[in-house]
Amino acid sequence: MELNNLTAISPIDGRYRKQVNNLANYFSEFALIKYRVLVEINYFLFLSDKQFFKLTAKQKQELKGIAEDFSLEDAQKIKDIEAITNHDVKAVEYFIKEQFERIGIVPLKEWVHFGLTSQDINNTAIPLSWKHCMELDYLPAIANLQHDLHLLATTWKAIPILARTHGQPASPTILGKEVMVYVERIANQIQLFSYIPYAAKFGGATGNFNAHHIAFPDKNWVKLGNEFVDKKLGLQRMQFTTQIEHYDNLAAHCDAIKRINTILIDLCRDIWTYISMDYFKQKTKEGEVGSSAMPHKVNPIDFENAEGNLGIANALLEHFSAKLPISRLQRDLTDSTVLRNLGVPIAHTLLAIKSLNKGLGKLLLNESKMHDDLENNWAVVAEAIQTVLRKENYPNPYEALKGLTRGKNSIDKEAIHSFIDTLSVSEKLKTSLKEITPSNYVGIMAEY
Repeated sequence: MELNNLTAISPIDGRYRKQVNNLANYFSEFALIKYRVLVEINYFLFLSDKQFFKLTAKQKQELKGIAEDFSLEDAQKIKDIEAITNHDVKAVEYFIKEQFERIGIVPLKEWVHFGLTSQDINNTAIPLSWKHCMELDYLPAIANLQHDLHLLATTWKAIPILARTHGQPASPTILGKEVMVYVERIANQIQLFSYIPYAAKFGGATGNFNAHHIAFPDKNWVKLGNEFVDKKLGLQRMQFTTQIEHYDNLAAHCDAIKRINTILIDLCRDIWTYISMDYFKQKTKEGEVGSSAMPHKVNPIDFENAEGNLGIANALLEHFSAKLPISRLQRDLTDSTVLRNLGVPIAHTLLAIKSLNKGLGKLLLNESKMHDDLENNWAVVAEAIQTVLRKENYPNPYEALKGLTRGKNSIDKEAIHSFIDTLSVSEKLKTSLKEITPSNYVGIMAEY
């Protein structure tokens, strides 16, 4: 079958392609080849800047153009070469050398890929594409979601709701504050994410600049390697590596995204539950149906889709963080096929964020239901009453309220006030206790 949205095996490249199409800039086969070319060209130009050979300003500009103007046709040429070499990075080297004929610098072609092994290219190209995706797509998406949640928290700052611990009625809370819980959790994880470097490997066949050093023993290749990776590419070169980068920091990124996804799953389930409790209604759209059989249904599908995609993403991220840092001796090839799937959990994560944004935008407050739940659960003010009575040194207040309320279904305002009237306390204190209601017993919180 010809590949299209209907025949794709993965829904990422089929059903959901339009929603995550931009990720092809970082994680497609084309993107991998393009970033490899980018690193190779930058390394060649770096060697020229360090006086290993000379280039004119025009030649440098034309070389930059190979990377900047890299096209699908160029990528196909490399794939055609790879069909012969059966080696993807060597095919990139041969392609660049062919371009030198056009530029007129054929005598310099052996400086392409000088002293390097494939992983010097892969372990800079992949972290660079990863870095660009994180900075340009993933982090903005999660930051925007956090911002939208903050707006909702601010809008709902004065909405009291019945809290539930263990699924049972508990001390009332504020809807906006419950959303702020997620705002803060996400913010903390974004901050932790920002501390993790984008690590790269660049040091020859087994990490010691063997070939570089034997050819130019007077050059400080460690310093040169650091300068190229850190200054030219904007990554952080690991100083002690085997043939490959050890992926510890990439694993940390995966774990950080996984933690954020876990927080979002928690959010999805909470909102789903509030919808099931009728605290939220959902905006409907003309023409949409919620069930093939039940016309009344308006299902919380956005939160369900988000939860499902987050689960898939986390399963893959867990594998990446557990697998990638392990490689037999100086290297094995198990990292290669795994790294080619880096974009898959990011695609599922971004799909989930889009679904969450959509779902949050459809929520409608059902304040009457929230109010009714509070009014039907006057037992929750028992905590407040017994605490005030403790302050007044009243004998056994907890036990007295426990006897009144625990396991009872008929505790209403009248029952609470009747109990207060039986207390041997001042009329002023009784009046004060009667002013406590499920709707105003919400405590205080930090400003936001």
